[in-house]
Amino acid sequence: MYNAGKIIVGILIFLGVFTFPVLYNKITTGPPPKLELPAKEKECVMPTPFMKASHMELLNEWRDQVVREGNRTFVNPTGVKFTMSLSSTCMKCHTSKVNFCDRCHNYLNVSPKCWDCHIEPKEPQAGRAQ
Repeated sequence: MYNAGKIIVGILIFLGVFTFPVLYNKITTGPPPKLELPAKEKECVMPTPFMKASHMELLNEWRDQVVREGNRTFVNPTGVKFTMSLSSTCMKCHTSKVNFCDRCHNYLNVSPKCWDCHIEPKEPQAGRAQ
């Protein structure tokens, strides 16, 4: 085979170009943020793995139920009732948008539209007496 060297070089270049995005992301991103339930709470509206993977779908379902159907009560699989409200239910426990929501959304480079309609919670000013 007269072109074996060229073929091998071509394959190596192809593999380098093909795997570059994956390797670049592995090198430049740190570990995902660790988020935990607030200390005073024992459980969220749904189990933690579900909330990590599907909270946006749940919030979209809540929005549709409240706005289109007028239903404001959510009953989770264990039978606990919650009011379907981003501001009153979710932000009651997860009080800091910056330390909770933004950490994951910035890590994943996503920009949810929650605060286009909802009033963004006020973050406490550091070093300021309240």
